[in-house]
Amino acid sequence: MNPRHDGKPLLRLLDGYVMDAIGHLDPAEARALSAMEPDLRRQWGGSGDWRALCAAQMRFPAGMAGAIREMWAKGREKFVAAQGHEPDPVQFTHSFVDSKFPR
Repeated sequence: MNPRHDGKPLLRLLDGYVMDAIGHLDPAEARALSAMEPDLRRQWGGSGDWRALCAAQMRFPAGMAGAIREMWAKGREKFVAAQGHEPDPVQFTHSFVDSKFPR
């Protein structure tokens, strides 16, 4: 487990949500988040997979994952043009989550 997420299950879900939206969620982390679904349903109520539960808990509008994906794609193009290499999806995720959902 990432030390960033110690004692912060919602942060883990948010990071996973963004990584999934941009197509870079590690399969092992995807399985771990799926395994959390029964506990999330008990704690928060609701239905659906971990993505739907996270979106409902955060009150994300419809299309949030697509908006994140679009932001990543546009930013990626600019980053590659300026830096000459691919951006780090984990760094993007942490920056996005930390700036949009400050703790």
